[in-house]
Amino acid sequence: MSFLNTLFNGISLGSMYALIALGYTMVYGIAKMLNFAHGDVIMVGGIVTLEVMQNFVSGMNPIVGALISLLAAVIICTLLGVVIEKIAYKPLRSASSLAVLITAIGVSYFLQNVALLTFGSKKKMISFAFLDKFDIKINEQLTIQGSTVINIVTMVVIMILLMLFIKFTKAGTAMRAVSEDNGAAQLMGINVNGTISLTFAIGSALAGVAGFMFLGSYAAIGAYSGTMPGIKAFTAAVFGGIGSIPGAMIGGLLLGVIENFAKSILANMQLGTLVDPIVFIVLILVLLIKPSGLLGKQVREKV
Repeated sequence: MSFLNTLFNGISLGSMYALIALGYTMVYGIAKMLNFAHGDVIMVGGIVTLEVMQNFVSGMNPIVGALISLLAAVIICTLLGVVIEKIAYKPLRSASSLAVLITAIGVSYFLQNVALLTFGSKKKMISFAFLDKFDIKINEQLTIQGSTVINIVTMVVIMILLMLFIKFTKAGTAMRAVSEDNGAAQLMGINVNGTISLTFAIGSALAGVAGFMFLGSYAAIGAYSGTMPGIKAFTAAVFGGIGSIPGAMIGGLLLGVIENFAKSILANMQLGTLVDPIVFIVLILVLLIKPSGLLGKQVREKV
């Protein structure tokens, strides 16, 4: 049964990676830029969740309080994403990818240092004991934790809603048009700037949800808590094929399962510190064997 426990925990971790990877893949697929500050937006979402739960809804029903905290995290992260896009990325719309990358790193350090000044350098803890109500007991040896159930259900619901939004709404059609050809979309009357801002807003809202999921899984958050999940989620996006929404989901789930099994195996060998390098070895192998990722498309450029 330890195999099934490890598998479900890996899917839970992968669900969080998938949501974070969606933010990367949407922004890259539509705006053709990599927002490396995305992991720190997740950190902001986790901090907002913790602060609201501890200081504003502590006397409420735990589930209602958690939902209010989640809503607050999503709203704050959405606004933050739009502000970051307007101030930091919009002026670089025609700049080189290197300039965008350096700016993203600068935004990341800015968010981390603001968190350090306002939140402190130590991680803060919070109990999500109410999630035990959602535990699913299969038998005496196998119990699926409530946080695992919530993570998987949240990821599936968000993925379905996002696919429906992109396929059947006017804004989703505009996103697909901008993704295909920015210039042609503008000639057809599509508001390209508004579409890119909406993309950042959706990606940042997903980061807010991921921040809530992170806190539910680890029960602690700090100024640097978003860095490693952000890097791993970027790995998942590349793994699945950056720019592909189903690819982000598959890449995130696979990476979570691989990481959890590696952690289990290496812990028995007393080599637990090698878990993170294995994740990045997966990225290197994918780039060597299939650079476009599992569901990515090869793009030919005319010279």
